[in-house]
Amino acid sequence: MQELQVIVNPQAGRGYAARILDQLASELRGVGVPYTFHLTHYPGHAIELAQQLVESGHHRLASVGGDGTAHEVVNGIMSARNGSAAVEMACIPAGSGNDFATMNGLSHDLAETCRIIAQGRSRLVDLGMITFDGETTRYFDNTVGIGFDGLVVHETRRARRARGLALYIPAVLKTIFVTLQTPQSTINIDGEIIELAPMMLTTCNGPREGGGFVLAPHAQFDDGQFDLVIARRMSRLKMLALVPRFLKGTHLSHRDISIRSMREMSVTSDDPLYAHVDGEILAEQAYRIDIRIVPSSLRLIAPTPLAAL
Repeated sequence: MQELQVIVNPQAGRGYAARILDQLASELRGVGVPYTFHLTHYPGHAIELAQQLVESGHHRLASVGGDGTAHEVVNGIMSARNGSAAVEMACIPAGSGNDFATMNGLSHDLAETCRIIAQGRSRLVDLGMITFDGETTRYFDNTVGIGFDGLVVHETRRARRARGLALYIPAVLKTIFVTLQTPQSTINIDGEIIELAPMMLTTCNGPREGGGFVLAPHAQFDDGQFDLVIARRMSRLKMLALVPRFLKGTHLSHRDISIRSMREMSVTSDDPLYAHVDGEILAEQAYRIDIRIVPSSLRLIAPTPLAAL
């Protein structure tokens, strides 16, 4: 078995990722998985580490952190020049939000996740590619939120201690009542042009984001398409009433919410567009955002079949 290169964001989960390293090392040894830890020291470092490791011949990588750490490792793998060698990636959830790992069946129980890694089962999953204003391009594995949930992530960056829903719920409430914006936009979805001022426009590769908001209950990581969730402009009180339904995945019957499949989309506006990518802010604002599917482009170490909600 090739040595597992474990990329650790020690700041993830407000320091939780650093605190579990001794236990993680013990569990990996216990299931016979050779490993080396690589700690990140600044934003974007996991991209550099993953790229360097793959280009130097390592083909089994793992991220320890949240969705942001997984996002960086994915981008490092995808940017590497590794010839024809297949690269496998595992996600060990240890962040504020762990939606990509959790929805792919990776457990918060370290012992269980290490057993899954030792078994070595893997499958191909889809990724997305996003470009801001024709300049900044990145891959994403889970969701891109334009509008409401993009603004929510902006708010979470000000929190210092909370994790999971305790981090996101206060940010949701502040966004609804203070910072919410609905810019008039031109949206091209697989060639269909729509003029709209959406409250939220979320591209979902998987079903969940924000540590537990089930935006697209039927989204699958390996079906070659995205689920696009559109929330039309509505009153703040209506949006507040929808929050519990977003947590349960029962919001799709609301008259102001729609969902459709898509493979590519562009959004343009004369007003600033605020977006998150896998829970991270890659551009403070943009005026054109392009998104497209990249089918079957990441080999993920995970149980099969896909985890059910």
